[in-house]
This record gives sequence, structure tokens and C-alpha cells, in this order.
Amino acid sequence: MSSMQPDVANPSKSQSVRSRRILVLGATSGIAEAVCRRWAERGDSLFLVARNESKLATVAADMRTRGAVYVDSAVANLDDTAIHPELLAHAINSLAGLDIVFLALGVLGDQTKAESNFFEAEQILHTNLLAPVSLLTWLGNYCAQRHSGTLAVLSSVAGERGRKSNYVYGSSKAGLTAFVDGLRNRIDREGVRVMTIKPGPVKTSMTAGMKGSGKFADVDAVAATLVKAIDRGTDIVYVPGIWRIIMAVIRAVPEQIFKKLNL
Repeated sequence: MSSMQPDVANPSKSQSVRSRRILVLGATSGIAEAVCRRWAERGDSLFLVARNESKLATVAADMRTRGAVYVDSAVANLDDTAIHPELLAHAINSLAGLDIVFLALGVLGDQTKAESNFFEAEQILHTNLLAPVSLLTWLGNYCAQRHSGTLAVLSSVAGERGRKSNYVYGSSKAGLTAFVDGLRNRIDREGVRVMTIKPGPVKTSMTAGMKGSGKFADVDAVAATLVKAIDRGTDIVYVPGIWRIIMAVIRAVPEQIFKKLNL
């Protein structure tokens, strides 16, 4: 794990304007970057974590240019759960506190390979489920002890019903959704907001090669919706909102019919 220097010498000084102190895990993902741009433009304080050092440096510099009052970052492979406690403590110390966590860690993986290669499936499940569970366990307990904070977790509509085209990815997101639901049930009463974010397909670099990607949701529109929802502390967010209806219909299809569909 490595860290870049913050762009202000005194984080407590930047907090005098009461910018929100935001930790972003998986900060170089398309959705996370778009959300961070909005937070930067309104003057929030950001601690960004990602594994790609050069891309992370570019994102951090962009956030400073856009007006974030404080930006620090750490290069880390979040698949390595052993580093999580030290990393999270360092991030919170850097921010001089914590108001919001945006967990955007995740990979699509290769469904075709995962169907015949358990190692590929294991990697998808580890990145999308086990690593987030490690991070959220620590963060949930931290926030519950302080009776404050918002944990906003990026899951997916893919977790609502297994489909042959992406059931490994979908199962990892189904597990994450169930974990976040339970965490919310446990610590909401302690004053902590725990949000499940369920986007449909979004135009990002991760989805650029997918069939029909030209019709996917615009990432900036998705980011605008998410920033508003996080400010409100909405429990469950479908984005775009039409996916709440779409998934209700998909869940209602009888299994005898569903198993014959090419989805």
C-alpha cells in the first residue's frame, strides 16, 4: 500500500467549511469517478483508494482541479483483506473523521471462463463479495460505535435473479445485497445509514465491449441520482429508477418459463 500526499497541509482547516468527509473504495471505477466529480465540485473532502497507481493519480488530480477542499489517496489491492484495518484507519485519520463511505469495488469477470474454471469464479466472488464483506464489517462497527455515518454500497440488479449470461457475477452481487440488507438491519438503529445501490447497465469503460452498450445509462446521469440519494440516505436505490419495475417483472416470471429464456 502506498499513499500520495494530500493537497492541503491541515485537514482540520478544510473541515472548517464542513465539507463532507468521504472515503471512496474502488475510486477509479466509472461510476465512482463520476460521483466523485460531483462531490469535488461542491467542495467535499475525499480519500480515494484504488489499485491502479497511475489512474488513481489522474483521478485525484482531477478532483483537486474540480474544487475538492481536501484530497488524499492510497494505492491498494482491496482483494487483500489483511490490509483493510490499517488502510481504513489511515484513511479516516487523513480525513480527520468520516461522514460517507462509497464502496464501488467490483469486477464483471469472465462468465464463460467461470463456467468451467473455478479459479475464475472464485476471483469474481472474492472481489465482489468477500473483500466488500471485510471492508463493511470494519466500517460498520466503526460507524456504529460513533452512531453516525453513511455506508453506500454499489451492488447490481444482476443479483436479483440468476441468469445464464452472468450468474457468477450475479451471485456475487446477490450475496453482497443480502449482506448489506442484514448490516442495515443491525446498525440502522445505531444511527448509521446503510444503502444498497442497484444500477442497471451503465456506460463505463468496464461495459464498453458489452453487447448493446450504446443503450446503457449515461454515467453522469447515474452519478447525479446517486449523489442525491446518498444525501437523503435512501435505503435501496435502483438507478435508473425504471429498473425497480423491470426487476419486479423478472422476479415474477415462473421458473418453468424463466429457465427457457435466453437472458
